[in-house]
Amino acid sequence: MTKNLILIFFTFLITILFLNYVEDDNKFNSAVEKSITSVVTIKTYDLNRLNVSNELGSGVIFSNKGYIVTNYHVIKNSSKVLVTLYDGKTLVADILGSDQNSDIAILKINAETLEEVNSIDFADSESIRVGDKVLAIGNPYGIGISVSNGIISATGRDYGNPYLNLIQTDAPINPGNSGGALINEQGNLIGINTKIFSKTGAYQGISFAIPSEKITKIASEIIQYGKVREVWIGNFRVRPSQVEINSEKINSLQIIEIDNKGPLFTEGVKPGDHILDINENAASWKNLKNSLSFASPNDQINLKIFSGESIKKVEVIAIPVEMANLEVL
Repeated sequence: MTKNLILIFFTFLITILFLNYVEDDNKFNSAVEKSITSVVTIKTYDLNRLNVSNELGSGVIFSNKGYIVTNYHVIKNSSKVLVTLYDGKTLVADILGSDQNSDIAILKINAETLEEVNSIDFADSESIRVGDKVLAIGNPYGIGISVSNGIISATGRDYGNPYLNLIQTDAPINPGNSGGALINEQGNLIGINTKIFSKTGAYQGISFAIPSEKITKIASEIIQYGKVREVWIGNFRVRPSQVEINSEKINSLQIIEIDNKGPLFTEGVKPGDHILDINENAASWKNLKNSLSFASPNDQINLKIFSGESIKKVEVIAIPVEMANLEVL
């Protein structure tokens, strides 16, 4: 009797595990079916040689009005962009604008000529966790829209710029995947595949995607203004320095000049003060410049300031200008 009960228990356990495996498998099927028709192939033509193909990449339809997000490097120096939908229709796309810093470009196709434009749903990229399953959808090497799978290997990666907070995955992507979708198990967009780490030019297990949170913000700027507006926090000059705090030498940016206007001045920052970190990143000219490059008007830039007596946190609200007026010595 006891042996029969044990046999029944293990049979039940194996059945449950198998059903869970099948259910997980079906999640992938459902996720792909939900999102794959939102992924397009992008072919561009050279600015000076109209009939010569310049770049092949991917893109993602994110609005039923025909807006498409892709990478800047896919469409740069292009005078003509063709978008091929999942059903094979090819349309000319307008370039609404791009941002080289974030490697994002926004295109638009005439959605009125289509019976239905399937736009992808966005997920909250800030809620993803290392180990989550993901799928990459794009057109590698121009062979056709393809799907690969993997997991999130890391978040907040600095691969060229700390303010993009790139998602790292092991989902295989190759040339042509740039601008394609990185989706979660629900079929919602968590990022745009943008680059790989490779010593050969081919996939070697490390892929990067721009988080959906960044895409939403940058796309909104480009659609409204045709570009990502630059911001200003005041006229000031800084120089790389070191400051001793509690017998420890810390790298800083020392403010050597500041005028009496702009958000930075009104927050009480003065000449001689040291910036210790910028949005919780190291105090460097590159990070200061990038923090402003990726900020939109009304964004908050968080600085840690040492005034010679104490450390204080300063929250500076960026305001729009034609260009940030900064100078480094």
